[in-house]
Amino acid sequence: MSDDGIVLGRYTNGVTKPLAQVALANFTSPEGLAPLGNNVWSESSKSGPPLVGPPGTASLGALQSGTVEESNVDLTAELVSLITAQRNYQANAQTIKTQDALMQTLVNLR
Repeated sequence: MSDDGIVLGRYTNGVTKPLAQVALANFTSPEGLAPLGNNVWSESSKSGPPLVGPPGTASLGALQSGTVEESNVDLTAELVSLITAQRNYQANAQTIKTQDALMQTLVNLR
């Protein structure tokens, strides 16, 4: 893919041909987009109509071919949160088990 959004196809015979062009869209008010769920958004009367065009024109973004986006999640922090949640679950399960044992003892005393 080139920086202007043209997708190139390379064939086994060595020929390279343009196959399609990626179009980008922008809105006058992106905050007005209506959320549809699962990271999907739709235009609304607040967002205005989409301004569609090739990358790098007007107020549209740019494309970078061959780049990889890094994760925006801190794995260390998420692992610590997961371990903390697991320990909390184990503590709660132990509390329920102890309460169950106490109830059984009280029932058996009658």
